[in-house]
Amino acid sequence: MRLFVALDIEPAIRERISVFLRGVKPFAPEVRWTQPESLHVTLKFIGEQSVETLPRIQQALAAIACEPIPLAFRGYGFFPSVTAPRVFWAGIESSAALPALAAQVDSALSTLGIPRETHAFTPHLTLARGGSGAPRLRKEDTPNLRFAKLQERLAAIPALDFGTMTAHEFYLYESKLSPAGSQYRKIWNFALRRP
Repeated sequence: MRLFVALDIEPAIRERISVFLRGVKPFAPEVRWTQPESLHVTLKFIGEQSVETLPRIQQALAAIACEPIPLAFRGYGFFPSVTAPRVFWAGIESSAALPALAAQVDSALSTLGIPRETHAFTPHLTLARGGSGAPRLRKEDTPNLRFAKLQERLAAIPALDFGTMTAHEFYLYESKLSPAGSQYRKIWNFALRRP
């Protein structure tokens, strides 16, 4: 099973993003756009695990204690850079509780032999992908024009603001790859509660 841990987003925010995406897709027709129902805030990508490891993963995640987390979805950017973009994302503003939760998830899962993250946690919603590989700067990166018209359009509109919410739980998801794109299924939810 291909697994990851994430926060879900509220339907009203998902709908605002969906309306925005319908309006900007024509400016970058060659990229792969994320389906609005697939949007989530990734805390940790786990990767392939056997079904037998699920109870241990559930137990490790259930032990995490973190207060509910306020989130504001605003702004945008490109990974790894504006001149060589492979990922278009919406920004997430939050309290220190969000990176603290990601660190707790990473730490809890490392006790099961799941490798720790090697890069700093960067909260975002992936809206589109315009290239393959990890969204980190590589020596061989060259200018990517797939997002050029979109970048021009974004520069001419007001700052993006999709709204705010408070996350009261996080989830263990299964990701199934298909020709139509990844399909996500929630396996378990874990309440965010004060430590």
